[in-house]
Amino acid sequence: MKKRYALLLTGLLTLSLAAGCGAKTDNAGETSAPAVSESQAAESTEQTADVQNTADQGEKKTITGTIDEIKDFMFVITDESGAAYEFSFETAPEGLENVAGGDTVKVTYTGEISEVDPFNGTVISVEKQ
Repeated sequence: MKKRYALLLTGLLTLSLAAGCGAKTDNAGETSAPAVSESQAAESTEQTADVQNTADQGEKKTITGTIDEIKDFMFVITDESGAAYEFSFETAPEGLENVAGGDTVKVTYTGEISEVDPFNGTVISVEKQ
């Protein structure tokens, strides 16, 4: 009976992956976007950089927990209450190279963390406690 459920679940997962990966868009009939002048492009780039800098310069916060997993682009910590938080990054934050799975750490970051939503902020440092 367990094998049937396992096979059924595997089949359903395979079908859902195939359906999600098989989507294609038809670009026929689309018109191209109007040309943008260099000054408009530069202004847009500056505005994007200002938004990023504002997010990076937000209020610094800290959380203490145990490292569960470390990858090239993210790490996961679990706090004292058992809540797990995923911190993603483009470049490894200061101190991450000095910690390993199972270590208790203090993470300094800006932005917002959530157990269910992706991390939206910047990891500043990771300190082994």
